[in-house]
Amino acid sequence: MRIAAIQMRSGMQAEPNLEILAGLVTRAANEGACYVLTPEVSLVFAEDRVGLAREAGQFEGNPGITALGALAARLGIHLHLGSLAVALETGKFANRSVLFGPDGAIVAQYDKIHLFDATLSGIKAYRESDSYSAGQEAVVAPLEPFTLGMSICYDVRFGALYSLLANAGANVMAVPAAFTVPTGEAHWEVLLRARAIETGSYVIAAAQGGHHENGRATYGHSMIVDPWGRIIAERADDTQGVVVADIDLAEVSAARERIPALANTRRFGLKRQADLAARQLRKGMA
Repeated sequence: MRIAAIQMRSGMQAEPNLEILAGLVTRAANEGACYVLTPEVSLVFAEDRVGLAREAGQFEGNPGITALGALAARLGIHLHLGSLAVALETGKFANRSVLFGPDGAIVAQYDKIHLFDATLSGIKAYRESDSYSAGQEAVVAPLEPFTLGMSICYDVRFGALYSLLANAGANVMAVPAAFTVPTGEAHWEVLLRARAIETGSYVIAAAQGGHHENGRATYGHSMIVDPWGRIIAERADDTQGVVVADIDLAEVSAARERIPALANTRRFGLKRQADLAARQLRKGMA
């Protein structure tokens, strides 16, 4: 089957982003993709809570969600909105991923669990938790013929999430993202390939790329990685476009049989060597 990742350079208003997104998704569907993933914050890429409040609405009745559901139905595909900001009653927002079925109905949704609170050298601090509330549950979605594990951007640094998703049946991992340029250059490919290798899964990563209206610069380089960790399709720059690849789920079974890391995982405790030494010392003094 054929899957596709969309690479965007989203601005701060939903309507022009939707127009660009619809064109790219239609192109992917015309190339035969039956599952299409868009980047993180596809509809509104605002920089702070004030900007989000101007554009991000509530989940129910959200016009962007309505439009993308209609697009999925018109094209007859699974359309995965990597994420959008959803206004919550608390005054904060959820960074929410939404999966539409070929009939346009929502079949799964996931709120980003790991929020990016970090200070990068030479760049101002990022504190997603100032604007967003963290999700509490991992999500897998059976799509037939594959099972999708849902994640968003910073989640990719937390391997335990993907092990959980794989053990719950996921064999394709979705990573919509808006990686910064410094972290993208250093870690993007390595992390995506690691998540594929350790779970024996396909990884599809749809990225934001380029210089944005809000002043941010994102890395791009959307890609699809096979269960052996090989990049089978990539957009090797930060420009808008489509990445398409054919996947074979037999490759998942083959990778997991060759390196049965999921099956070999064991639970274990932790021994603090300093504590052991102290106990031995006390025993010797008794």
